[in-house]
Amino acid sequence: MSERQASNRALTGRVVSNKMDKTVTVLVERRVQHPLYGKFIRRSTKVLAHDDTNECNKGDMVMVEQCRPMSKNKSWRLVKVLERAS
Repeated sequence: MSERQASNRALTGRVVSNKMDKTVTVLVERRVQHPLYGKFIRRSTKVLAHDDTNECNKGDMVMVEQCRPMSKNKSWRLVKVLERAS
């Protein structure tokens, strides 16, 4: 069995903060349909992700996956940087 399991949930989002050591804040946006009016609304969630090498910068587009809890609020780990901020 490999170190990384295929059943882990993966999300894509933008880094909004990298001020902590080995931790980044990732803003994940999704579109949901309003139950009555049918209009699509943007909903967002901030997750704390483990960045072992401190490679992410603010504005980067990243992929994170769910993992075991690493602290009180951090249970996601950085998989890869999809797009660097300009």
